[in-house]
Amino acid sequence: MKLAFIMSWFGFDIPGGAEMELKGLVTHLKDAGVELEILTTCVKNFYTDWNENYYKPGNYEEKGITIRRFKVRKRDDDKFNKVNEKLMANELPLTDAEEEIYTEEMVNSPDLYKYIRENKDNYDLFIFIPYMFGPTYHGIKEVPEKAVMIPCFHDESYIYMRRFKEAFKHVAGMIFHAQPESDLAHRVYDLSKVNAQVLGEGVYTEVEYDAKRFREKFNINDPFVLYAGRKDAGKNIYTLIKYFSEYKKRNKNDVKLVLIGGGEVQLPENIKDDVIDLGFVDVQDKFDACAAAELLCQPSKNESFSLVVMESWLCERPVLVHDKCNVTRYFASTANAGLYFDNYFEFEGAVEYVLNNKEEAAEMGRNGRKFVLDNFAWDVIVDKYTKYFQEIIDKNNIV
Repeated sequence: MKLAFIMSWFGFDIPGGAEMELKGLVTHLKDAGVELEILTTCVKNFYTDWNENYYKPGNYEEKGITIRRFKVRKRDDDKFNKVNEKLMANELPLTDAEEEIYTEEMVNSPDLYKYIRENKDNYDLFIFIPYMFGPTYHGIKEVPEKAVMIPCFHDESYIYMRRFKEAFKHVAGMIFHAQPESDLAHRVYDLSKVNAQVLGEGVYTEVEYDAKRFREKFNINDPFVLYAGRKDAGKNIYTLIKYFSEYKKRNKNDVKLVLIGGGEVQLPENIKDDVIDLGFVDVQDKFDACAAAELLCQPSKNESFSLVVMESWLCERPVLVHDKCNVTRYFASTANAGLYFDNYFEFEGAVEYVLNNKEEAAEMGRNGRKFVLDNFAWDVIVDKYTKYFQEIIDKNNIV
């Protein structure tokens, strides 16, 4: 098989959940002998100007993988931002004109779409990730019979756009990270003619972790709750901070909150001495932090997978997730490796349970590690994905 993976921007050194997923997926598929290429724009990454062609158009090679970059079209930022603000505020439905503005004035590359159209017979499948960007929407319309999506759906305003509902029902395949994501997609879209399957996401499992090493390096000897990831409102971190502040008012103990990752947050006065913000740390320190924590708290309500949950489990520690995030709650329940909360008292009860039931917490951690190894180790994922891709290719050849 020969596969083309399409993303709005790509680089082995750029941040982002979907970006990290694609890097891992193409690397491990290539190592398994699958022929593949990346088709992308010249934009540097999500956080940069989507009008700027940071890279020169053309073919690149990184880690033995061909990356074809295409220049982006000038877009009307103001028009797009006005529509996007309505979507972020959940002001639905959009008018037809507003939906058109969204799909036409976000990141787009007519040269990329032309390449797909003119070279569709040179690839067996075109895999698009994630769902809400121009290259996915316009790209799948060029090759619906060969299009497979890894959409990374959340229950958010964007998925309800009528343009997406019409386009996505024609793709050949759709891959989900977890059953709740599949359930959501089937509620919103007509997938009756789509080969839609829950295959999961690959996780690097060959990790080493040492709790003692972390405590000695950072001089943290008290028990602590760990938060790992971007420190911004979109990740619901302020709920965690608010609840931890209340927890410290009600519980006069030495429990700390340790934060790792980018961004800054404002802290209430009463917990400034109990919150340790380490900022960015290297990968080994992150694993050691997971191992040293009493538990990892992932308060986000919008996750289609959550790598940090998997990393905590690989380091044999339980997790605490938000009840309103169907995916992380599903993982915690299915793995029997974590707890979930929807209000302050559930948060306090979960933290106290883990602190006061050491063996049960350790067992949850062990359960989590087994769950990750059984379901998301890269050899497992590569086997699932290659069989799935071949299934769609075989059907196309029969037709």
